[in-house]
Amino acid sequence: MTPPSTPISAELSVWRMLLRAQVQISRRLQADLLADHDLPLGSYDVLTHLGEAPGGRLRMNDLADRVLLSRSGLTRLVDRLQREGLVVRQSCTSDARGLYAVLTPAGRRRLEEATPTYRRGVREYLMSRLDEDDLGPLAAILRKLLDEPPAAAARAPRARHHEAAVTA
Repeated sequence: MTPPSTPISAELSVWRMLLRAQVQISRRLQADLLADHDLPLGSYDVLTHLGEAPGGRLRMNDLADRVLLSRSGLTRLVDRLQREGLVVRQSCTSDARGLYAVLTPAGRRRLEEATPTYRRGVREYLMSRLDEDDLGPLAAILRKLLDEPPAAAARAPRARHHEAAVTA
């Protein structure tokens, strides 16, 4: 008999399918964004979150949480985006240690140019493969998965490092 803490074969199979689907869709989106806009998916994600934020700016810590990167991973990515003129950093007046990432006009234009490609990819690689009856249950399942159990919150700093390695 399998111990309760050991995932059974069917559970591992579902887990692996979930990982493969996410990676496969992300790779396809990345390929489209690179081919059409010379923009990696991670950069598009940062620009999107900044574009949705009031004033086009977010504290670096908040942005790292939203894009699922470690602080150092986000710093390197923002460095690249800053060299390309797509974002700038601004100091936080209320906290000398705090920094904001701010979307530049060039960054907003690049985001607006790339968004139709991204949305087309999401439709083609995900939504076109689901029918209307799939969407509600899938959303409910994903909501359950996004609810962070109390034990996971205590492990968050360690998990975030692994998360960054997986998404890189």
